[in-house]
Amino acid sequence: MGFKSLRVINEDFIAPGKGFDLHGHRDMEILTYVMSGALRHVDTMGNNEVIRAGEFQRMTAGTGVQHMEVSATQTEETHLYQIWILPKEKGLTPSYESLVIPSAAEGSVSSGLLIASLDGRDGSLTIHQDIEIRLYRLKAGETATIEVPTGKAGWVQIVSGEVEVGGETLRASDAVGTAETTEIKAVSKLELLGFVL
Repeated sequence: MGFKSLRVINEDFIAPGKGFDLHGHRDMEILTYVMSGALRHVDTMGNNEVIRAGEFQRMTAGTGVQHMEVSATQTEETHLYQIWILPKEKGLTPSYESLVIPSAAEGSVSSGLLIASLDGRDGSLTIHQDIEIRLYRLKAGETATIEVPTGKAGWVQIVSGEVEVGGETLRASDAVGTAETTEIKAVSKLELLGFVL
């Protein structure tokens, strides 16, 4: 648990109509990626939103916020990653935003679609930490490079499919940390999240 500012990645499978009752967090950046199904998010900031498959949300817990998350479907399981990132500073004002991936990104995204960044550039979510998170979608045989500048580290989280990284084959739910620029090669159609932090 803990890789630089990446505190934890929880992979959750939520049964239809079930979920997490109202509970609190503080001083944490919480990013949720729904891979299948749909998730209803309700919080004490007044947000009440359904995050669907392929969508992201970011919540800055800051000085303290309570929220609940339940499956928004009565017929299928909801599969998601919840990612906790330590913020650059404590006591931030709680905030919330969501991101729908553009339909043009449903195909191959070998260059990495920026999902979250410190400055929220290019329509990405704003994470209060010096970090970039990109979504990669590759077809079998395609390659991509995760650029890791000197002094930084990279984290590769496999969402689906198979990929070769440094001579190792990784599959869904696997991950690897790296201290250098890393080339990834798709063994099959795949999706992954690349962190630079």
